[in-house]
Amino acid sequence: MSFVERGDGRLAYRVRGAGRAVLWIQGVGVHGDGWRPQVDELAARFRCVTFDHRGLGSSDAPRGALTVASLAADALAVLDAERIESAHVVGHSLGGLVAQELALGARTRVKSLALLCTFANGREVGRSARMAWLGLRTVVGTAAMRRNAFLEIVLSRGELAACDRVERARELAELFGHDLAVQPPVVSRQLAALRACDVRPRIAALAGLPTWVVSADEDPIAPPRLGRALADAVPGARFDVEVDAAHGLPIEHAGRLNPRLAEHFERAS
Repeated sequence: MSFVERGDGRLAYRVRGAGRAVLWIQGVGVHGDGWRPQVDELAARFRCVTFDHRGLGSSDAPRGALTVASLAADALAVLDAERIESAHVVGHSLGGLVAQELALGARTRVKSLALLCTFANGREVGRSARMAWLGLRTVVGTAAMRRNAFLEIVLSRGELAACDRVERARELAELFGHDLAVQPPVVSRQLAALRACDVRPRIAALAGLPTWVVSADEDPIAPPRLGRALADAVPGARFDVEVDAAHGLPIEHAGRLNPRLAEHFERAS
């Protein structure tokens, strides 16, 4: 683990592998090791850089304003610390919004974008009765009930039917960096930053940047219509929908996503 000072605190980050650099940006409430299903495989071919958002993992809690722009500045600081001139950038959920902001503000530092289960307008996220109900269930009831509700957000119906939910919650706790029943305090600030961000008026400026947008057909947070709208707004972007997948697409279906990510990086290079 390495650290970089960023004004009001320090950020923790990790580098594995060698080759063309890939910066991985996580979503709400997840530390950088949430990318382990990708990094464990792709570090054999790429220099994989992950980091903990402020207030998560080993990074200091944010003392100043938390915005998508400040999160993008954190990501840029990690690239600077490693003297990486440009990298392929992968973002999931909130991380996808941060990746877009990074590319808009520092276009020359981004070789390509892979935007997973994400969107261009944070106010459109999770706007369904089902998501409202699931969101409520993640914060009320017993710990077991809260964990179960979280699983229903991130895992597909097929996976939920086949898995031992207690064991799966334990496995995901390691990847997320916390018990699924207890959300870190910074999560509320991350969600506020997400909802306040709308890059749609600027997103067309990414024309010509190799961009791949991937949605999951069972995602209650960022349904495919949001991914489609994002891809349509970026001239030349590719769009795909993964079937039998929910918001935890990179974890649940790493085996089929990772080769396509590597292909995307190679194509963009």
